[in-house]
Amino acid sequence: MINRTMVRTRVIQTLFAYYKDGDKTVTGARKELTKSFSDTYDLYFVLLDFVNELTAYAQQQLEEQIGRARATHSGWQPNRRFTQNRFAQQIFDNRALRTRMQEQHLGWDSGMSAVAEIYKKMTESDFYRQYMDAEECSYEDDKRVWRLIYQNILANNEALEEALDEMELTLDKSNWTTDADVVISYIIKTIKRFKEDSTPDTALLEMFDSEDEYRFATTLLEKAIAGHETYEEMINNHLRNWDADRIAYMDRVILETALAEILEFEEIALTVSLNEYIELAKCYSGDKSYMFINGILTEILRDLKHSGECFKILSLK
Repeated sequence: MINRTMVRTRVIQTLFAYYKDGDKTVTGARKELTKSFSDTYDLYFVLLDFVNELTAYAQQQLEEQIGRARATHSGWQPNRRFTQNRFAQQIFDNRALRTRMQEQHLGWDSGMSAVAEIYKKMTESDFYRQYMDAEECSYEDDKRVWRLIYQNILANNEALEEALDEMELTLDKSNWTTDADVVISYIIKTIKRFKEDSTPDTALLEMFDSEDEYRFATTLLEKAIAGHETYEEMINNHLRNWDADRIAYMDRVILETALAEILEFEEIALTVSLNEYIELAKCYSGDKSYMFINGILTEILRDLKHSGECFKILSLK
């Protein structure tokens, strides 16, 4: 689930905190990095569990409507299509979800403020009305409505972000609000994987696609810390028209992490590393930081090419 872009982001964030706090140890930094991955994985389960929360809220609303209809002797007939959604029932029964929620003490208690607003937006949407009014409803229709809920309502949802912000504090988690949209994309992938005959033992996404991803993360962190003085000297030697004391600290961390990856991971193509860290600079540093980082890296790599210190750089123009 957690891809290399997110791995690089977490390493940079961990290094930034590590260098800012002089009392931290490498072991402590590694533990923080591991916790950050676990927090993101917990968010995956919490957002998937939103299926249960929204379904329960919808059932509550339906029961209230039934009560009012009985009180007024109305002939209104309840539409239970959404509350009896087959995909939602599979999520409710999923053992992996229930186990993770219980073991990690996760829940929506402090985030319930978002449910009512999201329910209202859902019921007002065209796709929901079409789903509820259709003459027939297949299992694929049941999955599709949930995919559209996540894709069209939960993504970039302010109420959800506020709820996750509150839940972060209550549950001692990090990056939930910033990771929400990325994790929602993983939820959509999960929905697509379910079949009509999926059982309660259906596997959900793993934290990492392979052990190599976690190994890459911890090794990158350790290599960046070990080479800190060397990379710092490389950067300072190529500042020229820049005041070393005025360079944003995040820019330095991104540069040092990029150099660690380029010089220590021979299997990763140079262009891949360059593009990744330039994009990260656009997201996590100043408006023009990516141009500065691109320029400094290019100058350093040209010098390394001339000295023959890194075979990956031989193709650099």
